Amino acid sequence: MDVITSNLHSIGVGLGITALLTVIGFGGAMVIGSFVAMCRVSPIPPLRAAGTLYVEFFRNIPLLSLLILFAFGLPDLGLTISLFWCAALGLMLAAGAFVCESIRAGVNAIPLGQAEAARAIGLTFTQSLRLVILPQALRTMIAPLVNSFIGVALGSSLASAVGVSDLTNRTEFIMLQNAEPAIFIAAGVLYMVISFGGSGVGATLERKLRIGR
Repeated sequence: MDVITSNLHSIGVGLGITALLTVIGFGGAMVIGSFVAMCRVSPIPPLRAAGTLYVEFFRNIPLLSLLILFAFGLPDLGLTISLFWCAALGLMLAAGAFVCESIRAGVNAIPLGQAEAARAIGLTFTQSLRLVILPQALRTMIAPLVNSFIGVALGSSLASAVGVSDLTNRTEFIMLQNAEPAIFIAAGVLYMVISFGGSGVGATLERKLRIGR
């Protein structure tokens, strides 16, 4: 326990960076995923094809490879950004593919008659999605979106491999200094807290939406 109490500040800073990576990564993934999902369900074939290409690419490339590509490949192209933002960008793009599929599955779960009725009263495709389809689909999206959030939180630990001083990176450094495996147990507990916190928020939202039906 001494190794934990004597390194609380370092652990806290690492936890803060991990939390920030998670929030930025998931927030960006929601924006990207929502846009790509609109392409995937669009009546325009080129947009559907572009959305499918994005999803298939980013769902099938390892996150670590993506982070390494951004961290060490972008500078070769003359794009110099911090390692933190390289990691955040990788998390956004990778998670965006999974968020897209969660949203698309929710949209597809709504009976086709809903979209046809929306078009019959003169709503555009975008208006139909925003006003009719998405409010109903949201109930079925919560659980998979929570899973995506947890995936981003746990995936953020890979940022340590490209030099981001997150919770995992600081835990490894403390371990090298003290050779105390208890520090890894503490880090694991903190990741569990983030994951369970996300699950709790998701369960609360599902409950409220169920009541509102």
